[in-house]
Amino acid sequence: MNGLNIKIRDLVKVHHTGKIEVQALRGLNLDITPGELVSIIGPSGSGKSTLLNIIGGLDKATAGSVQVGEKTVTALSVRQLVDYRRKIVGHIFQNLNLIPTLTAKENIEFSMVASGVARGKRKQRVQELLKTVSLLDRADHKPEELSGGEQQRIAIAAALANDAPVLLADEPTGELDTANARIIVEYLVKVNRELGKTIVMVTHDPSVARASNRILRIEDGLIKTSLTPSEVIVQEKAVSYVDQLKDRISEIYVQLDQFDGDFRSGKIDGDEYVQKRQSLKHIRDSLKEELSRMGVIPP
Repeated sequence: MNGLNIKIRDLVKVHHTGKIEVQALRGLNLDITPGELVSIIGPSGSGKSTLLNIIGGLDKATAGSVQVGEKTVTALSVRQLVDYRRKIVGHIFQNLNLIPTLTAKENIEFSMVASGVARGKRKQRVQELLKTVSLLDRADHKPEELSGGEQQRIAIAAALANDAPVLLADEPTGELDTANARIIVEYLVKVNRELGKTIVMVTHDPSVARASNRILRIEDGLIKTSLTPSEVIVQEKAVSYVDQLKDRISEIYVQLDQFDGDFRSGKIDGDEYVQKRQSLKHIRDSLKEELSRMGVIPP
């Protein structure tokens, strides 16, 4: 099945931690055309995975709408969402989600069993998909017997099993070395071009994002910029990813000081002050964690 369009309007997602309210998405708007390969980049805590999970029917929006093809995802019931996830979207996760006790071909076949696909058709489809990801010779191997790159290629094949028109990839190269990451990106591009699937990919790696038709930068729950691959190259030369994270943390400190001043002067009340301050502190702490994982001491 060829790719579908995605239309998002005024999307809001609020997380509650005790009495603290954090807005992961703040009225986000987005249009993706059928068969487009789009990358979403941005720092940790900016709302990338939340957006992907709502499009994929894994999480509920607080407000706004998401339409995929003719289906308004945000209006579907729990039962309808199960059918939607089986037939419309295929998920590719960083942690793979392969079943360790099943072979490669059984992992690919698994979702088709749940969808009631006939045995003969399942076997034929598995062979087609193994060929697509060039792993026919690894069909009977379990995940632990495959390399990280091979496991992720099986995960791509599994996501395609029910011929979903939309693929959602959340950091699909996050656990891979550079060589294997390049291979996975090449297969995603192949699936996009040859099968016409709409692909939305979250990544922190600009070199992975450059394989897309369009790159969207998300910050603080909003799409801030839409870039072409060449524009991303120019930005990389000007500002490194580490510097971008540091700059955003510095901006947050300035915003926190501004909120303090607004509260003292009576421009905002206590409830608004606490909510905005806690939300910004949550984003700041996420950015600091990301820098720490990269071996950089946060400012």
